[in-house]
Amino acid sequence: MTADELRQLSPDELQVKEKEMREQLTRLRFQLAGGQAESLKKIRMLRKDIARLLGVRREHELGGTRGGSH
Repeated sequence: MTADELRQLSPDELQVKEKEMREQLTRLRFQLAGGQAESLKKIRMLRKDIARLLGVRREHELGGTRGGSH
């Protein structure tokens, strides 16, 4: 999911999306521990998506948009 797609979501939707992503990350980590090595790439991508989501959520909290007021 791109940052632009995340910016279109409301703060409540972002919170729900974050919860879903974290639950999925937990499931993937259990799969990886069980020996399914294909999950490693998915875990990396999901962690980046969560970080991207947190950045967009922080933008919402600050009331700004990307680019700021310089």
